[in-house]
Amino acid sequence: MRARDLGLPLTGDTGPLNAITDVPGVEVGYTTLIEGDAVRTGVTAILPRAREEIHLPCAAGRYSLNGNGEMTGTALLDEIGSVRLPVLITNTHAVGPCHRGVIDWVAREKPQVAEQWLLPVVAETWDGYLNDINGPHVRAEHAVAAIDAATGGPVAEGSVGGGTGMNCYAFKAGSGTSSRVVRYGRDSYTVGAFVQANFGSRKELTVCGVPVGALLADDNPFQEGDWRHPPGAGSVIVVIATDAPLLPGQCSALARRVPLGLARTGTTGSHFSGDIFLAFSTGNVLTPSEFPRGEPGYDTLRHIPWNRLDDFFAAVVHAVEEAVLNSLVAATDMTGRQGRRAPGIPVDRLVNAVTRLSRHDK
Repeated sequence: MRARDLGLPLTGDTGPLNAITDVPGVEVGYTTLIEGDAVRTGVTAILPRAREEIHLPCAAGRYSLNGNGEMTGTALLDEIGSVRLPVLITNTHAVGPCHRGVIDWVAREKPQVAEQWLLPVVAETWDGYLNDINGPHVRAEHAVAAIDAATGGPVAEGSVGGGTGMNCYAFKAGSGTSSRVVRYGRDSYTVGAFVQANFGSRKELTVCGVPVGALLADDNPFQEGDWRHPPGAGSVIVVIATDAPLLPGQCSALARRVPLGLARTGTTGSHFSGDIFLAFSTGNVLTPSEFPRGEPGYDTLRHIPWNRLDDFFAAVVHAVEEAVLNSLVAATDMTGRQGRRAPGIPVDRLVNAVTRLSRHDK
């Protein structure tokens, strides 16, 4: 089930799959780890280009709304304005093995690329409420498996991959995705969003402009006074992809619009939530950054003019909002370590609240 299946009044025209994989070449793969009573975690892999072209850089930019989190590789990203290789998302204490896993995968698949240095992008959110986060459960081979599993087509949502143990607005959530089609003269481009949603307190939750958090306040096992899990804590990672030809600075501008989409779901941006966003464009193929060989050449870039970007900004905002809602709607109740429980969002009550209050406003 997805948010649009519920008849929620969401804004914008989606791609055919309503997923980040509507952007040509983008692939998503998961490793999901659910073992015993305490392991609820995993790895998500996003390939900016098809694996045979994964070494070719994409223009990229990033933005951090709140730095209480981690995304590796951002110093180089800021320096050269591009990203390549698989992008991984996992839990906070599994960044290391996932970083190693990307290197292992590249060494296996693209040994000539691995001859130079590799600085993978790996991001995280905290799943320690449901998962034994300090245990060595995520290993490099799990990262490799997620990359190997990456494919185009429909994307699973909810408690899968890196989102397996994540919660959002004190409901079970995790992985979510959405897309928007942007028409540009005679051309059409796609903007896709992928979120690992693990943020927000129950009272903040807003759906399609309706503040429903207070109406769904019951069945909330997350204790407001628990210092180990403050309200709103957890983090959110968002990856934006587009086939529109953009400059690195324009990708950063897209990443800066992500918080507007998150805010439409109610969050005010907790200090205890690391909110870090990556945006990349496949619209140009850039020269790889290995040591120069042969005669020097030039990159030729085509890009959307800055004064024509507003529709792309709107697409980011609306796709991020829907991706968060999809992560909530797709997830179901989960019990994890120490018997802790995260309830799935009560879909019927949610729809009734949105419908009733929307009619009342009119």
